[in-house]
Amino acid sequence: MKLLLSIIFLLFSFYLPAQDTLTVMHYNLLFYGCNESGCNSSNNNMNDKDNYLKKIIPYVKPDIFTVNEINCNEAIVQRILDNVLNINWITYYKRANLNCYSPHQLANMLYYNSKKLTLKSQSVVETNVRDINIYKLYYNSSDLPYTNDTAFVICIVAHLKAGSDSDDLAERADETNRLMNHLNNIGVADNYVFMGDFNIRSSFEESFQNIINYANAAIRFYDPIDKPGDWHNNTSFTDYHTQSTHTNGGNCPVGGGMDDRFDFIMISNNIKNGLDNVEYINGSYWAVGEDGQHFNKAINSLPTNTSVPADILDALYNMSDHLPVIMDVKVDKTLSIKETGKNYFANVRYNNPVNDKLNLSFKTINNCQNIKIEIISIIGQKIFKNDFEVSHGSINFSIPLEHIKKGIYLLKIYDSKGNSFVGKFIKHD
Repeated sequence: MKLLLSIIFLLFSFYLPAQDTLTVMHYNLLFYGCNESGCNSSNNNMNDKDNYLKKIIPYVKPDIFTVNEINCNEAIVQRILDNVLNINWITYYKRANLNCYSPHQLANMLYYNSKKLTLKSQSVVETNVRDINIYKLYYNSSDLPYTNDTAFVICIVAHLKAGSDSDDLAERADETNRLMNHLNNIGVADNYVFMGDFNIRSSFEESFQNIINYANAAIRFYDPIDKPGDWHNNTSFTDYHTQSTHTNGGNCPVGGGMDDRFDFIMISNNIKNGLDNVEYINGSYWAVGEDGQHFNKAINSLPTNTSVPADILDALYNMSDHLPVIMDVKVDKTLSIKETGKNYFANVRYNNPVNDKLNLSFKTINNCQNIKIEIISIIGQKIFKNDFEVSHGSINFSIPLEHIKKGIYLLKIYDSKGNSFVGKFIKHD
């Protein structure tokens, strides 16, 4: 029976949706664990930064958490996992492997919720300045053992060259061009998410045009909030600026107040339009702590910033000169079972997922006699069986299921002549 059910799951192709939401967060951590650019263990202390992150992370609750500006050091990237993420009885966060091909001490990193996701592979696109890291994750779908199919999310994390002179612009253009050529060589339109501190001041810059107007339209990226323009020091984009949280930077954070949109999460067409089980949720994109009222000001200056609780605002101000950017995506995992017996059972409808009861309706096309309804567990246990006499017409049936455990179940309808319908549903608690 187990083998028969496995074959049914692998070969049948009737799609019944299940859905989940993933929260994606990207954050420039401002030289975490680095002595660089005026930042040191005194004015950018890791213990202090850990305490700030301990407030920010539970507030956002990211399932995917990518970072820039962390020291390329195993102990330091592990420190965030141990000291910030997996605390207070939380144990499910994991991280990617650390790759440091660039001579620069700054690295990127991916942390993820292993209850929902598994890291399948990772790779690097090397540039003249810093590595661009690519992480391929898959969703831990409940039916994965039976279908060998699930939803993938590929996170690309970059920290592009800073600066505004011609050499800096040329270097950024080279970095994004290398990435797009790499994706083009792979040749697959996929669920790509491209995030990072891009250091770009305008959507018209070549580095940005490379990703939104690449020759191969299938791998182009899209801005989830669709806000092109000259972002730098422009009051038209006060709702979207991500840097700087400070006006007076001192020796470590950059000053100048909120006047740049440096930090991005970009999405592929697949995610924009939900073409492959993952879709951006409209309205979920946000620079956390940005209220649109602090142009050229610190985020904690007057007027009072009420976009987040006061303790979160304080943590954002002290943690980094950048704000984290977040968005949500929905995962529509399809469960594959084929409809059989369409010539005999028409318009078979039932609620999926199921909580307390399964409400079933269908029509019999021919004069079906002695129809049987069965519900079978994945391991072949018969949970429910009922048979009744019926002639041509509509059938409405309600089956109480509050007593059965959560999981995946088969629904079977058949008659004495061998005609049958097989479907599948998920039982929730």
